[in-house]
Amino acid sequence: MSRIGKNPVEVPSGVEISIVNDLLTAKGKNGTLTVRLHEAVEVSQGDGKVVVSPREGASAARKMWGTMRSMINNAVIGASEGFTVRLLINGVGYRAAVQGNILNLQLGYSHDIQYPIPEGITVKCERPTMIEISGASKQQVGQIASEIRAYRKPEPYKGKGVKYENELIVRKEGKKK
Repeated sequence: MSRIGKNPVEVPSGVEISIVNDLLTAKGKNGTLTVRLHEAVEVSQGDGKVVVSPREGASAARKMWGTMRSMINNAVIGASEGFTVRLLINGVGYRAAVQGNILNLQLGYSHDIQYPIPEGITVKCERPTMIEISGASKQQVGQIASEIRAYRKPEPYKGKGVKYENELIVRKEGKKK
């Protein structure tokens, strides 16, 4: 029995859910998100809730039950509120700036890194050492944050690099004399 899958997804006011064939569409103030439903689970909608249940006899049903519920929940939250990831930059001379639809990163290399911002994603740099990525799709926001972090991962000796806001960097002791 899936602990996540058995909980229904609450649909807030302002979000419309429609289920057609194997597509669930969540439409809200942040846009429209679609989730392709797996054939091993059944999805039903009623009185402000979406209920996901496994089909009988399908071995993949027990595997996909909680996953489908999480994907539907992410689509509902993304359509109503959206998702935000903050990245912190630490290092002398390391900084970021948004110029139009391009994120300009200076991370200690001999050249600046020009990262194009995709459609549907908003990137803000309130400070030169903080990047805020927001959008409706949790997968897309997380992917972009991961790609930006991969340009200069935080190193364990001085902590220099790009890290998530809530990430803990385990520091190592340097050389001893």
